[in-house]
Amino acid sequence: MLGATTMKAVVIREPGGPDVLEVREVARPEPGTGQVLVKVEASGVNRADLAQRLGRYPAPPGWPPDIPGLEFAGTVEACGPHCRARFEGNRVMGLVGGGGYAEYVVVHEDAVVPVPVGLSSAEAGAVPEVFMTAFDAVHLQMGLVAGETLLVHAVGSGVGTAALQLARAEGAIVFGTSRSPDKLRRAEELGLDAGIPGGEAPWPVEVLTRTRGRGVDVILDLVGAPYVAGNLSVLAERARWVVVGVTGGAATEFDLRGLMRKRASITGTVLRARPLEEKVALARAFEERVLPLFEDGSVRPVLDATYTPERAREAHARLEENLNFGKLVLVWE
Repeated sequence: MLGATTMKAVVIREPGGPDVLEVREVARPEPGTGQVLVKVEASGVNRADLAQRLGRYPAPPGWPPDIPGLEFAGTVEACGPHCRARFEGNRVMGLVGGGGYAEYVVVHEDAVVPVPVGLSSAEAGAVPEVFMTAFDAVHLQMGLVAGETLLVHAVGSGVGTAALQLARAEGAIVFGTSRSPDKLRRAEELGLDAGIPGGEAPWPVEVLTRTRGRGVDVILDLVGAPYVAGNLSVLAERARWVVVGVTGGAATEFDLRGLMRKRASITGTVLRARPLEEKVALARAFEERVLPLFEDGSVRPVLDATYTPERAREAHARLEENLNFGKLVLVWE
């Protein structure tokens, strides 16, 4: 049994493949001014964790460099100095800059949100990173509204399934691409209006056919370089294109005149490195506008599989092989 000053965590032994992950006993964090100590029940697994494990995406200053994990769900166990304690003893979820694969995390009290009524710990662990990312990118930054058309690349991913549901709840039309026919079928069960084969398939032609040549109003790009030329061809007049992931590659060339002719815009975004003030603002907007959608059943977490921390290697391997539909989550006992 661990002592009061230690905890279990999944640690990156050295940069490398999934086998470098191991469970160790480490020092337990203590909440500072305005922070809460959360006993973690579930930790979401994300592609950023894979990049950190490989040594390509270090944690921001102030976060554990060798413990991955960007999101958590659990119960507030203690509060630091000058904390209002509005969540003490309650179930919460939220984002961290790192260290989420652990039995405890500390986070500013204003950066957490309540777990929606009816969600299990595992389901709650599947929410923060993907739903906050999708909400911030598609709704707060791109301003998607009812009646517009959204194109989601990698629609079967965690962010993809979240964006699909949020957009449908807003009243938007949603197209999605994936290399997997099974993922497209499952996305259609979530409300996808049109599943379009991605990869080398002529997806831009199908998008233009389905929109009668008009194109789409918003693109949520989780793939990057390979889809740039196609994206330019399917932008509607004054369309907005937001890049959230570059799993297919980050570098390419494209003709800027395509953006100019359509008076379109392209934006890049990340959450991890944002200052606390911006994360707090996002948490409050998310609590106000998105949590009610979970409670009335308009949206739901898409949970692919759960793992014990000792099986974190398996979770990373599954994500690397693109076998998941929705989220992978580590569950702490």
